[in-house]
Amino acid sequence: MKKNMVNTYALGKFSKDLSAWKTMVRKIIDEGAETPHSTRNELDQIAETPRGTPKLSSAMSSCVSSSSQPHHYCVRRLPAPTSRAHLAVGGSYTSHFRRRGVSLRAMRAEAPPSVAPAGGGKAGAAVLSEMVETAAVWCAAHGLVVGDRDNPRSGTVPGVGLVHAPFSLLPTRFPAYFWKQACELAPIFNELVDRVSLDGKFLQDSLSRTKQVDDFTARLLEIHAEMMAVNKKEDIRLGLHRSDYMLDSETNSLLQIELNTISTSFPGLGSLVSELHRTLLKQYREVLGLDSERVPWNYAATQFAEALGKAWAEYNNDSAVVMMVVQPEERNMYDQYWLVNHLRESHGVVTIRKSLAQVEAEGKVLADGTLVVDGRPVAVVYFRAGYAPNDYPSEVEWSARLLIEQSSAIKCPSISYHLVGTKKIQQELAKPSVLERFLDDEEDIAKLCKCFAGLWSLDNEEIVKSAIEKPDLFVLKPQREGGGNNLYGHDLRETLIRLQNEQGEALAAYILMQRIFPRASLTHLVQGGVCFEDLTISELGIFGAYLRNKDKVIINDQSGYLMRTKVSSSNEGGVAAGFAVLDSILLTDE
Repeated sequence: MKKNMVNTYALGKFSKDLSAWKTMVRKIIDEGAETPHSTRNELDQIAETPRGTPKLSSAMSSCVSSSSQPHHYCVRRLPAPTSRAHLAVGGSYTSHFRRRGVSLRAMRAEAPPSVAPAGGGKAGAAVLSEMVETAAVWCAAHGLVVGDRDNPRSGTVPGVGLVHAPFSLLPTRFPAYFWKQACELAPIFNELVDRVSLDGKFLQDSLSRTKQVDDFTARLLEIHAEMMAVNKKEDIRLGLHRSDYMLDSETNSLLQIELNTISTSFPGLGSLVSELHRTLLKQYREVLGLDSERVPWNYAATQFAEALGKAWAEYNNDSAVVMMVVQPEERNMYDQYWLVNHLRESHGVVTIRKSLAQVEAEGKVLADGTLVVDGRPVAVVYFRAGYAPNDYPSEVEWSARLLIEQSSAIKCPSISYHLVGTKKIQQELAKPSVLERFLDDEEDIAKLCKCFAGLWSLDNEEIVKSAIEKPDLFVLKPQREGGGNNLYGHDLRETLIRLQNEQGEALAAYILMQRIFPRASLTHLVQGGVCFEDLTISELGIFGAYLRNKDKVIINDQSGYLMRTKVSSSNEGGVAAGFAVLDSILLTDE
């Protein structure tokens, strides 16, 4: 996000009816509601309302450094980052957070009851400092770590340049009702992905215009078309998905941001943050007054490993391995190694890690379809790379992707599953009567529709006009994954005007989405052993695992969760991309 995006009149659930949508926009214009650019208030003008956790007393909230703990301290009244500033994983955290004031009057949270630590004053600050150190030590002891960006070898040599992953000190409050709703949606989305993936014509037709202006999507579609031409069947289909949501503050509803079908990250480290928070809440129960049992258990790593292990078993070749496709440099490798360890220890499955370039150099497909890489038959290919153009710097990588698709190995995801996760397909599925093409259960269809935010193609001239007039109510999304790609505010308006002037098919490279406005609150964020307090918003990702062998559904489950929290002036939400910290949830009865 390029600008502070806060709106007192934030639209929540957009009506799919165009006239209702126009009425809402007109109301905003007529009543002169404040836009993000007119709400430039300093942090000390905002009610001091910590997010999701009781105040730890004014002294503790002030985060005064403790003389006894000089290396673990908390800075109070921290300005928000500049437009592209982020919580860099393993990088310089403080440099991004000392430049701009926070302008978020519209995103206040209700202050929960205060709970003061024993003694208050300096004692409270000492408790906070102790909690930060306890958490940092726990991370190191339990593998909640990433590679340090300041160490050039940390992304290629395991065990070198480790730092704790960025995290929130305490969990985010989240209503149990919406938690249940999100969990119930996972199996429905799993089934939807599978059914849409089987309709090759729908995928090709829906993305036909996009491919004319987006080379990356075009190359994926070429591989997909080649598989269709030879009638390539994927009898065993494995999906490890994540559906991301935010709570809209105006309508008090759970709205989907996107559905990820490739390289869904942080099942390993996300599970550990939940455990860290349960540990802290138990250890400091007298101070915090919070029930650790309200933090849901998170078994994402073991459940993903179980799905990979069962897929390996379905392949029915005891000498075969699971191949994890990774980037040449990967500072998030430890999240991946948690799955590797679970596969070996619980399922006796060997995992090899290869870049796409290595697959092309070492791989071949035998006459019977077996994929062999470095002399080993591959049962399952698990992609933790290959989701963005940067993963294909040359024809070598595209050749490797095609080789994998041509083989009989189980792909996670297959090229079809990958395409289902594109932004354009998400927008197509939100159109009236499209879900009915793939799902039969009316109740399931209603549940999905309830969580859909407003989604439109740029062919809709009325919506494009509205977005140019009120860009703060929209997000402009290209066909990209990985964070840092979406456009907001001024950049959104300028891009839409440019695309309109250019004419042609350029508009097909994007979709417009309703802007969701979650409630912000003060949070303690920790990186490099340093704690910062800032206004934040959170995004809940629900993992799903799906395994099918022909007509037999072997797994269709909700498989843990990922909570990410970011400063409220930042638009992007990726932890690995450097925009957010890892978090967990504290269920409430709200």
